Amino acid sequence: MPYTEKLKTIQDVAKTPYNLAQTDSWKLFKVMAEFVEGYDLMAKYKNEVTIFGSARTHENDEYYIKARKLGEILGLNNFTVITGGGPGIMEAANRGAFQVKGDSIGLGIELPMEQRINSYVTDSVEFSYFFTRKVMLTTPSQAFVYFQGGYGTLDELFQVLNEMALGFIQRVPVILVGVEFWTPLVNFLQDTCHQILGAIKAEDLEMIHIVETAEEAYEIIKNTEDHPNFLDNISNTNNISSVNWRIFRIMAELVEGLDFLQSLPKNVTILGSNKVSRDSHYYQDVYEIAKEAIRQDFSILTGGGFGIAEAANKASAEAGKPAYATLLNQAGKTMNQYVSDSIHFKFPFTRQFILTGPTNQYLFCPGGLGTLHQLFEVLTLVQTHKADPISLVLYDDKFWNPLVKYMREVLDEEEKTIGNKDLCLFTMTNSKEEVINTITTNSEIR
Repeated sequence: MPYTEKLKTIQDVAKTPYNLAQTDSWKLFKVMAEFVEGYDLMAKYKNEVTIFGSARTHENDEYYIKARKLGEILGLNNFTVITGGGPGIMEAANRGAFQVKGDSIGLGIELPMEQRINSYVTDSVEFSYFFTRKVMLTTPSQAFVYFQGGYGTLDELFQVLNEMALGFIQRVPVILVGVEFWTPLVNFLQDTCHQILGAIKAEDLEMIHIVETAEEAYEIIKNTEDHPNFLDNISNTNNISSVNWRIFRIMAELVEGLDFLQSLPKNVTILGSNKVSRDSHYYQDVYEIAKEAIRQDFSILTGGGFGIAEAANKASAEAGKPAYATLLNQAGKTMNQYVSDSIHFKFPFTRQFILTGPTNQYLFCPGGLGTLHQLFEVLTLVQTHKADPISLVLYDDKFWNPLVKYMREVLDEEEKTIGNKDLCLFTMTNSKEEVINTITTNSEIR
């Protein structure tokens, strides 16, 4: 289906502004207030286990029953249950903990068409921005448990896996409940992303455990240890050196990021693996796509690394145009030689937030955990009307087909955690010409 037709399915909805570059500067202070309020809440608890899953799951569903049972077991054993605070799986886990008088935390999100905090939460915060909420959901826990879910659950899964792989959060168990539901996705990660592309290291998949029951999940969780919580003492206003410093640094990165975005003309964000070699056809294809986009007056934004990013930045440099990049400060990581205009981030979530800001054009090439996280974050924002309709192109059918098949057959047809229209939020192609045509067509619509 052409992108112009797909766009019509989501054009006429009320949207909450997500792109701070297009909104009033005071919203920055709201973002920071959400960080303060979230940190203040999370600092009160220990032995945290975060549970993710679909908001669409009904209470007679087997996964609801399993999530409720796990919440009950965790509550009885003095663990703090953290969820997104909504209905479905989140309600089930909160309900289990609540009914045994355990700590039951809800981190809610304001959506134009969905949930408020469920009635089984004992302490909560509600957020306007997905990225502040996700920082709270993914930071303090000593285990993460995922039940069946849709785009939002996959976004949260890949954020955790990616930040563990990068060393930004502690490596703790990632437990996937439901063998039939999760096995096709893990097979994609192992077979396509790891073995064929080499974009994921074997050790970065070792923290994943697929189980079938709440009891099996708890057998893994019970052997984990509570980690020192960097969120401690947020309420102590005399302690400027720890979390308060972190909040000021986050705000500074957001301000710098927004300033950077103002300098970008219309652009295409190109993402994909840094493991792609220069003699790979992917490298040459991306170079040619970027070259044609530049010829049509688009600028190119990348993550600034090697592989796919280098190919795209090379096209900009050779055309005499600025080669834009957003980089994450990491030991041993450098940017490619073609980058001429860049911004550096300490926190992966501020970089991720800025990456969603400047563009309504994305090209997703074969990649690993970071690429998958960005893909499902953008899909979630558009699906929930937190972002405007966006051109999302998945390049190379051979790579993406197993994932798209999983989304269609498992998420849509079997579990109903997404709808058929959600599969129309992206285009998959092997054609470089179709990539350029989609980008150009979407630009004309906008």
